[in-house]
Amino acid sequence: MNRFSIKNGCLSGSTLKIIAIIAMAIDHFAASIILYGILMQQNPTFLGHPVSMAIPWWNIYQVMRFIGRIGFPIFCFLLIEGFFHTSSKKKYATRLFLFALVSEFPFDYALFNTPFAPGYQNVFFTLFLGLLTIWAIDTVYHKNWNPALQWFLKLLIAAAGCLAAWLLQTDYDYKGIILILLLYLFHDQKLLCTLVSCLSLLWEAPACLAFIPINLYNGKRGISLKYFFYLFYPVHLLLYGLILHFCFLN
Repeated sequence: MNRFSIKNGCLSGSTLKIIAIIAMAIDHFAASIILYGILMQQNPTFLGHPVSMAIPWWNIYQVMRFIGRIGFPIFCFLLIEGFFHTSSKKKYATRLFLFALVSEFPFDYALFNTPFAPGYQNVFFTLFLGLLTIWAIDTVYHKNWNPALQWFLKLLIAAAGCLAAWLLQTDYDYKGIILILLLYLFHDQKLLCTLVSCLSLLWEAPACLAFIPINLYNGKRGISLKYFFYLFYPVHLLLYGLILHFCFLN
């Protein structure tokens, strides 16, 4: 059992994943169907300003997006858990990359009302880049090299990961990579990990609530959901996109 888990924790890894998936589904429903199907239809000039909106729908939208904020930190935490426990980091990275490609059309279709939005990439790309970044840092850490050289290379790798996410405009961009790095670096120091991670999320403060379930993690895998999230992500986005375009925008 790793040090981040608690002896009498009540949440397994699979339970955390289910919580994150539900939060994500709620968030994407608001960002897709409520935003484009309801709010934008009531006022086509709407660009995030609720003044001329029907207030109840705007409030529902805000609440759902608030709930959705807890999903990403949990997925990042589970990414770190997967990194430390996977039998093949290469296969893990390959899965993330393949599903990043598969998910891009549903992501753009549901959340940007277009089949192709090159200016913003789905969260699988963020997780993939985050995994590559900590993998490279971990490799350097285990080399018997000069400590000063190790620190220089680690900083260079971290900066490269953040820059790649920023240039590609992945979901959460460099801020997502920073969170992944902090969860990796302070993995064995539960309280400090929670503190620094929450500080990195102050730009989106509701996301800090994710550390309530994270800190109830018991270190156990739970039921097998190996491919459920990989499949759920593009499938639910594609479903939202179809509902949006055939039920609201026709």
